[in-house]
Amino acid sequence: MVQDAELGTRFVDRLVRVTEHCGDESLIYIHVEVQGTKQAEFAERMFVYNYRIFDRYKRPVASLAVLADEHKMWKPASYGFSVLGCRHTLEFPVAKLTDYEDQLDELLASDNAFGWITAAHILTQKTRTEDKERYNAKLRLLRILYERHWDKQRVINLFNVIDWLMQLPELLNNQVWQELETIEEREKVQYITSVERIGMAKGMTEGVAKGIAKGIAKGESRILKRQLERRFGLLPEWASERLVSAKEDELEAWSDTVLTAETLEAVFREH
Repeated sequence: MVQDAELGTRFVDRLVRVTEHCGDESLIYIHVEVQGTKQAEFAERMFVYNYRIFDRYKRPVASLAVLADEHKMWKPASYGFSVLGCRHTLEFPVAKLTDYEDQLDELLASDNAFGWITAAHILTQKTRTEDKERYNAKLRLLRILYERHWDKQRVINLFNVIDWLMQLPELLNNQVWQELETIEEREKVQYITSVERIGMAKGMTEGVAKGIAKGIAKGESRILKRQLERRFGLLPEWASERLVSAKEDELEAWSDTVLTAETLEAVFREH
């Protein structure tokens, strides 16, 4: 939000400016923060983001939290202080994704894209150590995605979400692509299949495959850098250099530890 000598630059997960349905011409800001791990200072960070956004834009701000961690009882919803008769408090709505575990079938039956994404997140957590179960869950989600008959761009966007969430070993991933081709032939649509993806699944020439792998690694490095900065602030030079020179397996390993490591150093050390 702003540069500060002590706190550094702060990045909110998503900030949008909207007008209300009531027709009021005044603008409000909605700040959405997604938190993947239990973090002691999370509520304080929400408080800081809220007043910084207000200080910058001088408009009403609604801060909303999406908690994607696995600690069912962790639900921070307020932060503030009271001193010498002065009281300053922020209370913010919370969506706890683990609360929906018992509603998985309902989420999958819904025509709401966010319900589908929530179901994908829950299934990802449940199949963390079971590749075969994750494969079956991924296919289940893909079939539902095609049954909805949503527009092409929405299908592509949601597929990217599930493909990023539910990573699989190469053999099972190739089977997913084969099943995907079968689904597209049966549904008489072509959403996901592209030259790059077909080439990766079927084995393109070595030169093209290397180019694709390099592009993927670059994209993964950029995404991981953003995740690290959101958790630990602006990266020191040594961390940036490691990301630039990292191999694909290192990036994948660091992506797994970024959500649980207590410090930036621990992300790299644990690998």
